[in-house]
Amino acid sequence: MSGFVTPSQTVGPFFAMRLPWRDGPYVVPEGTPGAITIIGRVFDGAGNVIPDALIETWQAAPDGTFAHPDDPRGASPGGYHGFRGFGRCETAPDGSYRIVTLKPGPLPAPDGGTEAPHLDVSVFARGLLDRVVTRMYFPDEAEANGSDPVLSSVPADRRGTLIAEPLPAPAEGVEGSPGQLRFDVHLQGEGETVFFDV
Repeated sequence: MSGFVTPSQTVGPFFAMRLPWRDGPYVVPEGTPGAITIIGRVFDGAGNVIPDALIETWQAAPDGTFAHPDDPRGASPGGYHGFRGFGRCETAPDGSYRIVTLKPGPLPAPDGGTEAPHLDVSVFARGLLDRVVTRMYFPDEAEANGSDPVLSSVPADRRGTLIAEPLPAPAEGVEGSPGQLRFDVHLQGEGETVFFDV
């Protein structure tokens, strides 16, 4: 018997060993027409950044379908400029992450209604025995957000933690994307992001 702690005996994180891959942050290739960039940081309960977390996103295509055989409407064909619907990005030393994607379309809700365009976001981080799951909604979809059954189930004073913030377009001659959104994740504490039991 050894005196060394094994991965099964600690929370980790061990994400950098196998989970990240070079193209993970690119749900579509950078420069794809209509691409948006989502940036943010992950914070712990004390407000400190988490430099070794992992963000995963899963989303519908711009027409609201999934490129997956489990989509009850049938898997959507490819053709959205290399869109794969899934992204993964480890956080940098400053707690930041960056995902390049396309804005998803609305989805049919199980009750016959419609879900607003959103990204499903999973967060893996130290101290978590399992991932936590949240959603990111779009700030320019006020009407759709107002009738979204999942967002409506969240107390009104906490819904803002699920809506991304638009970032201003860069000044002329300054590099940056005009389609940038900011979505910070707070695992605990003041302004804690709403997480869902899935």
